[in-house]
Amino acid sequence: MIKLSVVVPVRDAELYISDALTSLIRNAHRDFEFIVVDDGSADATGQIIEDFRDDLPGLVVLRNETPVGLADARNLGVSLASGRYLTFMDGDDWLAPGYLADLVGAIERLGCDFVRVDHVQVEGRRRVIHRAPLATREVVLKPRDHILPAQVRTMVDYPYAWAGIYRRDLGDLLTFPGHLHTAEDRPWIWRLHRQASSFGVVSLAGLFYRRMVSGSLTQIGDARQLHFFDAFDLVFADLEEEFAPKAARTFCALLAHHLELADRFSPELRTRFEQRGADALRRLPPGLLAETSLGPERDQILHRLLEVR
Repeated sequence: MIKLSVVVPVRDAELYISDALTSLIRNAHRDFEFIVVDDGSADATGQIIEDFRDDLPGLVVLRNETPVGLADARNLGVSLASGRYLTFMDGDDWLAPGYLADLVGAIERLGCDFVRVDHVQVEGRRRVIHRAPLATREVVLKPRDHILPAQVRTMVDYPYAWAGIYRRDLGDLLTFPGHLHTAEDRPWIWRLHRQASSFGVVSLAGLFYRRMVSGSLTQIGDARQLHFFDAFDLVFADLEEEFAPKAARTFCALLAHHLELADRFSPELRTRFEQRGADALRRLPPGLLAETSLGPERDQILHRLLEVR
C-alpha cells in the first residue's frame, strides 16, 4: 500500500530539477511514490530526470510531448496517484530531509481532511519563513470558518498547493481548473475551504520555495496573465453571499498589484488587461467595491481603472 503520493510538475527546469529530485531521495520511504510530470520540456530536464531512475525509489515519470500547463500537469499526476495522502512540489523547489514523513505524521496525528504548513521562501541566498495565516496550530477546525474576516489575511489568501498534505479521497477537490495557466490555485483553495469538512495547521517549514526564477509566470507578462480574471470568475461563481466581501477584497488587492507591475506588459496586453479589469470591477455586486478600501494608493489605482471604457 502506498501511503503518500508526491506530484511534481516540471517544465524547462534543468538548472533546478537535480536539487528537487535529490531532496526527494532524502525523503524517500518504501510506501512513498513520486510522480514527476515533465510538461514538454525543451531543455535537458527530461534527461536529468531519467538519470535519477535508479536512485529514487518510487519514481514514476510521465512526459507530455506538448506542454499543457501547470494545472493540467498537476491533474495528470493526481489522476495517477495511488497514495492515501497527496502532496505537491514544483520542479524548481526542494524539501528538507525528513519533511515528507513529518507531513504524513501531521495529518495522521490530526486525522483531518487536509493540513496546511509554513514554507521557506528563497531568493538567492536569502531565506525567509512564511507562516500560514492561521495562528491556531495542532487543532482540527472547519475550513469554512477560516475564510473570513474580509479585512485580514486568512487561509484562502495562502493558496500554495504545495504547502500542505491532503487525503486523496477528497477527489475532485484536489483537481485544478485545467484551462487556466496562472492563478489556478485561487479557485482551488476557495473550493477546498468551502467544501472540505476538516483541516488543521501545523508549524512545519520544510519546503523551500524558489522565487524570481527566470521563465516563471510570476516574472512573465504575456497573455496568460489574463487568466487571472478567469480564475476569479470561478471564485465568484455560486459564491455564498457571506463570502462575497472577502472574495472582492482579495480580487481588488491582486488586481491593483498586477497593475502596479503593468510595465512588464506590452502596450496591447496592458490595454486588454485594463479593459478586463474595469469590466470585472463593474460586475461586482452594488456597493461592494465602495466597501473595499485598500488604502489611498491602491484605491486610486482602481478608481482610475473604472474610467477605462
